[in-house]
Amino acid sequence: MAFLESKRIKSVASALRAAIGQRATERASIEPVPRSQRIDGKVCLVTGANSGLGKAVAIDLAERGGVVLMACRGGHPEAGEEVKRRSSSEAVRMLKVDLADLSSIHRLCDELRSTTPRIDIAVLNAGLMPRRASRSKQGFELMFAVHFLANRVLVDRLLEDGLLNPSDGAGETPRIILVSSETHRNAEPIDFGRLGAFANYPFKDGLKHYGQSKLAQCTFAQTLSRRLNPEPEVRIAVHALCPGPINSNIAHEAPMLLKPLLSPVMKVSFLDPAKAALPVTYLCCAKVAGERTGLYLHMMREKAPAPEASDPQNGAKLWSESEALMRPFAPDPS
Repeated sequence: MAFLESKRIKSVASALRAAIGQRATERASIEPVPRSQRIDGKVCLVTGANSGLGKAVAIDLAERGGVVLMACRGGHPEAGEEVKRRSSSEAVRMLKVDLADLSSIHRLCDELRSTTPRIDIAVLNAGLMPRRASRSKQGFELMFAVHFLANRVLVDRLLEDGLLNPSDGAGETPRIILVSSETHRNAEPIDFGRLGAFANYPFKDGLKHYGQSKLAQCTFAQTLSRRLNPEPEVRIAVHALCPGPINSNIAHEAPMLLKPLLSPVMKVSFLDPAKAALPVTYLCCAKVAGERTGLYLHMMREKAPAPEASDPQNGAKLWSESEALMRPFAPDPS
C-alpha cells in the first residue's frame, strides 16, 4: 500500500514540475481582449461553470453583456448567484447536466431547444481527472466520456436542433471553444480498436489517460472545424486551447499525503482562473477569432496542435467510430 502511494506521489509531482515548467517557458504573443469589448445579448453556454476556469469565463462573458447559461453537474445555484453578483448582471441562468451521462446531455438539449432561441458562443470547458479509473454512466472510460464524447453529443444536438446556426455571411459567426490541454501532444495514438473502452489503470497512469482523452478532444475540434467550414467560408468558428496550469479544484482527488503541499504550490505557481480565462475570452470575443477557424492556443500564444490531432484521416475515423458509440444511446426520434 505504501509502495502504491509512493508511485501516486511521484506521478503527481512529475505533473506539477511539467506544469510549472510550461508556465515559465511560454511567452504571450496575443494581446488580451480589452475590457471595453462587448458581446451584448449574445447567448453563451459554458459547461463546468460552477468553479475554476468555467466560473471565471462565465463572470467575464456576463460582464461583457452576454446572456450566460451555466451548465453544471449539480446545478450549483450558489455559483450562479456569485456570477451574477461579481458580473453585476442578472442575465445568468443555471442548467443541470451530468456530462458523464449521455442521457443527461440529451435532457439538457431538450431543455435548451424549448427555452433558448439560439447559442452564439459555446464554451465546452468541463473537465476532470479522477483518483482512479472510473466508468461513465454508459460504461465508457470517464475522461474519454466527459472530455470528448459528451462534447460530440452536445454539439451534434445543438446543430440538429438549430441552436447553433451557421452564419450566412450577413450576421455574427457562432463560435465553439473547447478547453483542452497540451498533454494531448504526448499521448499515444488513438486506439480505434478500443475507442472509449474502460481500462482499470492505476492513479500513476491517470495523466496518460487524461492526455489520450485530450487528444481525442483536439482531433474532434479540428475535424469539426473542417466539416462545418468549407474553405474559404467560416460559418461556425471552432477553436481549442490549453489555458495552462490553473489553481483550481481539478486536483482535488490527489493523494492525501500530497494535499498539504499541493495547495500552496498551486496557489503560488499556477494561474489564477481569471488570468487563465484570457485566451478563452479572446476566442469568444475577439473579432479575428470569429473570422478564422481551427485555431489552437496555448495560453496566449497561437500554436499548431499535435500532427495526430490535425490529421484528416484520424479525424474522419474518430468521427465515424464515435458516431457508432453514440447511436445506441440516442433518444427515440418518435
